Amino acid sequence: MLPQPHRHPWMDSEIDAFRDQVRRYIAGELSPHLDEWRRQGYIPRETWAAFGQMGFLLPEMDEAWGGAGASLAYQCVVQDELARAEFPMSAAVHSIASHYILDYGTPEQKARWLPKLTSGELFAGIALTEPGCGSDLQALRTRARRDGDDYVIDGAKTFITSGFTANLLVVAVRTGEAGSRGVSLIVVETENLPGFQVGRRLEKLGQHASDTAELFFEGVRVPADNLLGGTEGTGFAQLMSQLPYERMLIAVPSAAVIERVVELTLEYTQQRKVFGKLLYDLQNTRFKLAECATLAHVVRTFVNDCVQRLVDGELDDTAAYMAKWWAAEQQCKVTDECLQLFGGYGYMVEYPVARFYADARVQRIYGGANEIMKELIARRMSS
Repeated sequence: MLPQPHRHPWMDSEIDAFRDQVRRYIAGELSPHLDEWRRQGYIPRETWAAFGQMGFLLPEMDEAWGGAGASLAYQCVVQDELARAEFPMSAAVHSIASHYILDYGTPEQKARWLPKLTSGELFAGIALTEPGCGSDLQALRTRARRDGDDYVIDGAKTFITSGFTANLLVVAVRTGEAGSRGVSLIVVETENLPGFQVGRRLEKLGQHASDTAELFFEGVRVPADNLLGGTEGTGFAQLMSQLPYERMLIAVPSAAVIERVVELTLEYTQQRKVFGKLLYDLQNTRFKLAECATLAHVVRTFVNDCVQRLVDGELDDTAAYMAKWWAAEQQCKVTDECLQLFGGYGYMVEYPVARFYADARVQRIYGGANEIMKELIARRMSS
C-alpha cells in the first residue's frame, strides 16, 4: 500500500464522493470499450457527450453555462481518474480549449459556445502546432486575413489532439506582424466547413485511443465575430496566461499513472515466482519498488500542493513549469523501472504496464517540451 499524502483543504468529502462517481462511471461505461477505441484510433465524440451529460466533462463551468460551478480541483480529479484507467488527454484538451473561451471570450461568444462545450455537444481541440514550428508559437505561419465580415484562414497544423473528432477548434493564426504581437486565436466550428480538411490520423508510439491529426485550412471562411475576445494580436498573451492550468492537466495524470504502475507492479511481484520464491522476496525487487513508491509519494505531494495553489489562484508559472517537467520525467522513469520487474511480460501490450510505458513518453514533449520548461524556469531564476 502506498503512503497516503497530506490532505489539503481541496481534498474534502465532496470531492471524494465526486471521485468515486467518476471512477465508477469510467469503469462501467468507458473502460470496457477502450481496447476497441485503441484499435480504431479514436474515442467517438458521442462518448464525451455522455460524459458531459453526467457532469464530468467541465464540472468547473459556472451553472449559467451548464456546469456545477465547482473548483478547478474537480477537473483535476477527472483527469486523475481517466489517467489511472489508461485514457489519453482528449478530455483535458477539451477543458483547456474551453477555458480560452471562458476567460477571453466576449459575452456573446461565451453564450454561444460554453453551454455546448459543457454538455459535450461540441468537443474541442486546440490547433497550435505547425510543421517545422514545434514549441515556437511565435513562428506561426497559418494566416487569417480580414475580408469584410469574415476571416479567411490558410495554413496547416500538425500533431493536433482530437483533430479528427473535435468539431470546435481554437486555432492560433497570424493576423499581423511577425512575432508574438501578430498572433490571434480564432474559434472554428468545423462541421461541414468548406475548405477545412482533416489529413492523416497520425500513428503514434502510444496513446492509441487518442486521435492526433494533420489539419488543413484552404480559404476557410469564418465570421469575424469568431475572433476570440474581439481584438487582434492578443492570442499569444492568451496562450501564455493559460499555461499554468494546462501544465497542471499534464502533471496530475503523471502522478496518477506513477501510482497505478507501482500498484500493478507490487501486485505482480507478490504473485510471480522465480527460483522457487516470490519475485517480491528478492532484495532488488523490494529496493526498486521502495524507490518507485517514494517517487510516487513525492510527486503526488508536490502535485497536490500545486492543485491547492491553483484552486486558491496562487499557482505561479514557475511552479507549474516545474510540476509539468518533473512529474513527466518521473512518470517515464518509474514506468521503465516497473516494466523491468515484469520481465518479458512487461513488453507484451496485453499487460497494462507496457501500455503505460508507451503512453508516458509523450508527456515530456507535449504541453511544452521539458527542455522548454527548464529554460523558462532558468529565465525566471535570473530575472
